[in-house]
Amino acid sequence: MGTALVYHEDMTAARLLWDDPECEIECPERLTTALERLQQQGLEQRCLRLAAREASEAELGLVHSPEYVALLRGTQALGTGELQALSKQYDAVYLHPSTFHCARLAAGAALQLVDAVLTGAVRNGLALVRPPGHHSQRATANGFCMFNNVAIAAKHAQQQHRLCRVLIVDWDVHHGQGIQYIFEDDPSVLYFSWHRYEHGHFWPHLRESDADVVGRGRGLGFTVNLPWNQVGMGNADYVAAFLHVLLPLAFEFDPELVLVSAGFDSAIGDPEGQMLATPECFAHLTQLLQVLAGGRVCAVLEGGYHLESLSQSVCMTVRALLGDPALPLSGPMEPHGRPREALAQDEALTALGKVLYLLDRILDGQVSSGVAATLASAAAATLDVAVRYGLSHGAQRLLCVAVGQLDRPPDLTDDGRNLWLNIGGKEATAPSTFHVSVPLPVTTGGFLSFALALVLPLAYSFQPDLVLVALGPAHGLRDPQAALLAALLRGPAGGRVLALVDEESTPQLATVLASVLNGEAPPSLGPFSMATPEDAQALMYLRPRLEPRWKMLQVAAPP
Repeated sequence: MGTALVYHEDMTAARLLWDDPECEIECPERLTTALERLQQQGLEQRCLRLAAREASEAELGLVHSPEYVALLRGTQALGTGELQALSKQYDAVYLHPSTFHCARLAAGAALQLVDAVLTGAVRNGLALVRPPGHHSQRATANGFCMFNNVAIAAKHAQQQHRLCRVLIVDWDVHHGQGIQYIFEDDPSVLYFSWHRYEHGHFWPHLRESDADVVGRGRGLGFTVNLPWNQVGMGNADYVAAFLHVLLPLAFEFDPELVLVSAGFDSAIGDPEGQMLATPECFAHLTQLLQVLAGGRVCAVLEGGYHLESLSQSVCMTVRALLGDPALPLSGPMEPHGRPREALAQDEALTALGKVLYLLDRILDGQVSSGVAATLASAAAATLDVAVRYGLSHGAQRLLCVAVGQLDRPPDLTDDGRNLWLNIGGKEATAPSTFHVSVPLPVTTGGFLSFALALVLPLAYSFQPDLVLVALGPAHGLRDPQAALLAALLRGPAGGRVLALVDEESTPQLATVLASVLNGEAPPSLGPFSMATPEDAQALMYLRPRLEPRWKMLQVAAPP
């Protein structure tokens, strides 16, 4: 299965017909520039290209009132003066004779994408659309938005494909209040939005955009708002928001589909957001979402008004959807006894040779990742040699995640170039900020807590250029857990991950690891179970000891 790109050139027809500085930024060039950049980078050619269709009025009626749909239908026959007068009745809206056609295509593109993903025609995809949709409400246009494309797609997925749980992730810099209103009492949709808020002083100036608004009725707890009360949020802030807020909730929710309101006004250079997240950050965010819902991720364009930043961010998102490794994140990641005798065996030397061969190919860029088997009797020795070999052959910062009975070599230099994290130690300890050990978590919730609240924050703070994931003797991880760990660690190292698998592991483990390292979604972890008090205590013990050095571990509510 591949990646779909849904588009129609008719969506460039609507444009501003009068002088309005507030609305002039929503222009046809938003689409044409993004598409041209996708073509220049060879990304459009790698996607399954689908021509958008118009949503039917019945499909629009999944969210919008018949009277509102009829009102927009009638704009096709209005003159410029009438269109301007009607536009003034709404907040930050302009109308054009082609608006109704464009808006139906935008909603239809989102529907096509969802159908393609849920029927298995593709694995994931992007709908490149305008006008955007997430501000639109049942009977109101708002903020350039006519029909709520993502909300219509979610309702369609529920009704036509019988889905029970849909996650909507809104990373646009404006609060998607339209989506929130539509699903605020619906526990089958988990809505997450981060947005520039500034204590209500930033558009759309709504009290219900604040963090304490969490839904109502049966949907209480299924609306998650993360308001930014200052500008200048960067890569570390965005990744930390995913690791510490969104993903723990999302794994417990266990969605069957992920819809992304993909607004790139939250990227660097955009005049609306004034944020500092670079385009490659959106590849990391997309990769993190691909471990959910079996990889069924549908991104639908929302805002984004700096043409260069928008087009680059779109390309980075599509690269991640295609399974390409994410480029390393730039900037500081701060959110506001020797066993080698065992290698004397011929079999162990042969296995070690394969490991070093793979390491060479990863380090010189011939491949991005790999999986190699190790003998149980030589697992520790093989890992020891692999770490030293990587550090002496080009890796500047090497992260080793050792699971099971794999202790850190006592003479390994603690020079800041290697970070050793052992999962499976007897107790939670941190002999140094570059050597951390935790017991093996016993529940799904405990494993997710360790992965999202410890392993990934450490990895993103350290910014390795190579990750070794070593599953040693009696490592104790189930195959889906090991696969998820490997998939999540692709992001921090730009995909450069070598997984070392004990030969006594299940035959399927190497296959599933190779699959996720190639960009496939990991298998489900199964039923969710809460972390044990012991696992929670281990994290509570380690965090204050590690936070001064590793800023991504710091968790604080926005000021």
